Amino acid sequence: MTYVITEGCVDLLDKTCISVCPVDCIYEGDRKLYIQSDECIDCGACEPVCPVEAIYYERDVPDDKSAFIRIDKEVFELEPAVGSPGGAERHGKIPDHPDVAAIPHGE
Repeated sequence: MTYVITEGCVDLLDKTCISVCPVDCIYEGDRKLYIQSDECIDCGACEPVCPVEAIYYERDVPDDKSAFIRIDKEVFELEPAVGSPGGAERHGKIPDHPDVAAIPHGE
């Protein structure tokens, strides 16, 4: 299990969660942040600081947001040079998952 960032983050990118993550497992895409599940230590530091409550523990993700469990995992499979072990700061921005890139702006 890990934490998952859902659609509330799309086009917001507050990044407060990045600053509190002790293991640097939150990666920035152009439109959304992503948690690398192999690097996440399940500390939960990110969840309470999210201003739009977009971060959930994987088993607590509401059904209507469950696609983001897959999205957060697949983004690192699509970009295999990114992630565990690695650390987000070292990589800089990563490409968004195609499903996130396809979300119309302003929704």
